[in-house]
Amino acid sequence: MKVYLIYALAAVAEITGCYAFWAWLKLGRTPLWIGPGLISLALFAYLLTLVDASNAGRAYAAYGAIYIAAAIVWLWLVETQAPDWADLTGTAVCLVGAAIIMFGRKLAS
Repeated sequence: MKVYLIYALAAVAEITGCYAFWAWLKLGRTPLWIGPGLISLALFAYLLTLVDASNAGRAYAAYGAIYIAAAIVWLWLVETQAPDWADLTGTAVCLVGAAIIMFGRKLAS
């Protein structure tokens, strides 16, 4: 469960950092949004180093599913757009894939 907590925190940090740039470039907010965005993205990168994975690529691949889930939650809570069946089904498929990447080798041995 620790890995999913780290991934969830990393996803929040990444989405927040990316949204800061989105707000600046797409929503016309002040360039002062860049500073907190960069800090948030640095925190995201640091958090991913805390994952106990045999290779960085596997950690990043599994994290991708958590990011997708967090982005759908962001869509719902921040952008007030309810996810539809395709959003939820796609997210579930990705989360199953992440679990296989992270834990499949342990279960097979």
